[in-house]
Amino acid sequence: MSAFLVVATLLTATPITLEETRQLGRKNTQALQAALDVAVAQEDQRVARSGLLPQVQLNLGPSLDYLGRRRQVFSVPISDTETVTREVVSTSNTADSYFASLGMSQVIYNRGLWKQLEQAGVNVDATRNQSIEESDTSELEAIRRFFNLFLSQASLGVLNATAQRSEVQLERARALFTAGRVGKSEEIAAQVNLGNDRINVVQRQNQLVADQVQLAVWLARPGTELLQAVDPGLFQQEPAPAPTLDDAIKQAREHRALLKALQQRVRVAELQRAIVQGDYIPRVGLSARYSHTSQDLGPFFSEPGYGNVFNGAVTLTWDLFNGFNTDAQSARAQVNIRKAELTFAQTARELEAEVRRSHQVLEGQIASAKLATDNLSVAQQGLALAEERFRAGAGSTLDVRDAQLKLTQAELVLLQSRIDVEIARYALFRAMGTLNPGDSQ
Repeated sequence: MSAFLVVATLLTATPITLEETRQLGRKNTQALQAALDVAVAQEDQRVARSGLLPQVQLNLGPSLDYLGRRRQVFSVPISDTETVTREVVSTSNTADSYFASLGMSQVIYNRGLWKQLEQAGVNVDATRNQSIEESDTSELEAIRRFFNLFLSQASLGVLNATAQRSEVQLERARALFTAGRVGKSEEIAAQVNLGNDRINVVQRQNQLVADQVQLAVWLARPGTELLQAVDPGLFQQEPAPAPTLDDAIKQAREHRALLKALQQRVRVAELQRAIVQGDYIPRVGLSARYSHTSQDLGPFFSEPGYGNVFNGAVTLTWDLFNGFNTDAQSARAQVNIRKAELTFAQTARELEAEVRRSHQVLEGQIASAKLATDNLSVAQQGLALAEERFRAGAGSTLDVRDAQLKLTQAELVLLQSRIDVEIARYALFRAMGTLNPGDSQ
C-alpha cells in the first residue's frame, strides 16, 4: 500500500531537472532583490550625471501686489532756511504684472561632481558583482535542496525494495514453518521485520514532503506544488576527479565575484576622498537668464520689445576657509579606505581557506563514494549467502535480517555519498566563482 502511494504521488508530481533548478535558483526572491539593488545603483549613477548637465528653468505667470493704506511724510524746502512738511495718507490699491523668465546654468569645472560620477559608476560595478555573489549563493542552495529531494526519492526506492525483500522473507519463513523445517519464531520475526520496514517507508515519505516544500519555496513556487527531482544520472559514470588545489585557488582569485566587489568598494572609498578634496579646488560655472515683464497682459504679448532683461555670468567659487571641515572629511575618508582594504585582505584569506576546505571535502567525498560502491557489492553477496543458507535450513531469520539491513545501509550510504560528491563539487565551483561562468567573466 505504501509503495502504491509513493508511485501515485510521483506520477502526479511536476518533474524538475537539475538545470531547471539552477536557473530558477538564480531568479528566486533573494537573487531578484540583489538585481534590484543594481537597478538602484544605476539610477544613482544617472543622478550623479545630472549635476554635470545643463540645468534649465522656465518661470512664468501673473503676480498681484496689494498695497494697504499708508501714511507718508514729505518735506519740501521752499527756501534756504524754510521747509514745508506735509503728511499724505494714501488709500489701499492693487497692482498686477506679468512675467516670464528662462534661465540656464552649466558647470564648467567641478572636480567633486566628476568624481561623484566616477564613484557612482564604480558602485554600479560593485553592486553588480555583489548581485552575482547573491545569485551564486541562491543557486547553490537550490542545488542542495534539489539533491535532498532526489535523495528522499531514491531512499524511498531503497526502503520499498527492502520492504519487498522482507515480504518475500516472510512468505519463505511461513512456507518453511508449514513444512516443519523452522519454528514459529522465525515467522514472527520475519513479520516484525516487515512491519519495521514499512514504518521506515512512511517516515521517509514525511521527509519527502518536507524536501518538496523546501525546494518549491526556494524557487519561488507555491509551497503546495508537488515536485519530482529528475534523476541527474549520478550512477551512469564514476565521479570526475577534483581539480588541483592550485588551479582552484587561481580560479577563485580571478573569478570570485565577492573579491571583485570588495576591490571596487576600496575604489569607491578612494573616490570619496577625491570628492572631499575637490573642495580645495575652485569651481567654475556659467549662468544665463532672460526675463520679460509687463504691467498689463495685452502689452505683455503685443509689445515683446519692452520689459526685457538679459543676464549672463561666469562664476568662480573657492572655499578659502570652512573651519577645517574639508581636512576632517578627508581624514575620515582615508580611514574608510583603510577599513575597506582590511576587509578585502581578510575576505581574500577567508575565500582561499574556503576553497581549500571545499577542495578537501570533494576529494574526501569521492573517496567515500568509491568505498561505498565496494561495500554495496559485498553487502549484496552477503545477503545472497544468508538467503541461500536460510533456504537450506542452515541459517535463521536473524541472519537474513542482518544481511538485509547491511544491504539497505550500504545502498543508502552509496546514495548519500554520491549526492554528497555532487553537492561538494558545486560548493567548490561556488567558492571558485565558476558556478555560473557566464556571470563571473
